[in-house]
Amino acid sequence: QAVPAGSHVRLNLQTGEREAKLPDSENGGKDTREERRRKRLGKVDVDSNSFTSQELKKALAKMKESEKAERKAHEEEVKKKFRPIEQLKEEFEKLNVKMETDYEIMVKLIGKFNSSASTLDEKVAALYDLEYYVHQVDNAKDFLSMGGLQLVIDGLNSTEALLKEHAAFVLGAALSRNAQGGFEAIEGGALQKLLVILATEQPLAVKKKALFALSSMLRHFPYAQQQFLKLGGLQVLRSLFRQKGMETLYVRVVTLLYDLIMEKMLLEDSQHGGKQMEEKLQQYRQVKLVPAVVEQDWCVVVSNLLAMPEHDTREKVLKTVSVLMAFCKERFQGDQALSSTLSLLRSEYEELAAEEQREGDKDGYFKELLGSVDSIIQEL
Repeated sequence: QAVPAGSHVRLNLQTGEREAKLPDSENGGKDTREERRRKRLGKVDVDSNSFTSQELKKALAKMKESEKAERKAHEEEVKKKFRPIEQLKEEFEKLNVKMETDYEIMVKLIGKFNSSASTLDEKVAALYDLEYYVHQVDNAKDFLSMGGLQLVIDGLNSTEALLKEHAAFVLGAALSRNAQGGFEAIEGGALQKLLVILATEQPLAVKKKALFALSSMLRHFPYAQQQFLKLGGLQVLRSLFRQKGMETLYVRVVTLLYDLIMEKMLLEDSQHGGKQMEEKLQQYRQVKLVPAVVEQDWCVVVSNLLAMPEHDTREKVLKTVSVLMAFCKERFQGDQALSSTLSLLRSEYEELAAEEQREGDKDGYFKELLGSVDSIIQEL
């Protein structure tokens, strides 16, 4: 069937029939120029040729005035809803509202923790909040100046496990943000107290936080490392591997040993000189950590951890084995269990690395682990 020119025609896929949409205009064709103008402008009763340039200018001026009036009305509406900042300040002053500083808050928290009238829950809550504040460097310094450090060190002697746990947490957070606090912590007996917690029967949560505090104290502080060795700290950490239920601490201990060995090696390899650097090197030379590690047979303790199933744990242990290779090579070569474990790891990581490569990851995580395993096997 013939349809008017310009009609929209389509094929109905459901019925298979062709359909046409007839034009809306009465004449059955395209809209005239006048009709299109009317559709755009709406109903206009005045002839288009009757507008003069002056009338158009007046119409535009009225539009601008109308926009200004609408904008002003909107501003007035906003002013009704919101008050100026000066007015708010005056009202706050009248209400005597005062924002407390971090220093003032910490003074209150320390007072609550130290008060004999506070309950156990209140003291634990105070320590929990203090740990949040001392993460900032300036707050950590203020915490020391107001005597907070010694209070949490004394808290390590508490008979309440929760208090010991949170006291160690605050201590570790404060020391990790303020190296100067290390001397005060040593003088306050923190090192001895932390080693006692790790050496005696305590809940796992308490030992975790004690190990965290010990790590914060020892890192980049050769004097503390020297005192740690004198007090038998390595033997205490070694004893954790003989205690039941302490498996989650193994990798933390190995990571700490790796960090302590590496920081000394990096400092010795550093090309930067200067009097201050030389003094620090002298301090590190007095720390005989590696000989003590070899003497106490940490070589076997570390290598045995490669049998653990977690890839993250294996990664940290592989790094430590690589660092100890120069000192434990003979011990590693005579360890048949280590040889078998390395062979199994190589097979496992070859498969995982190949799968990574098939997925488009050429330099993936497992390829890196495979490289570490291969490097150790070649060394041996």
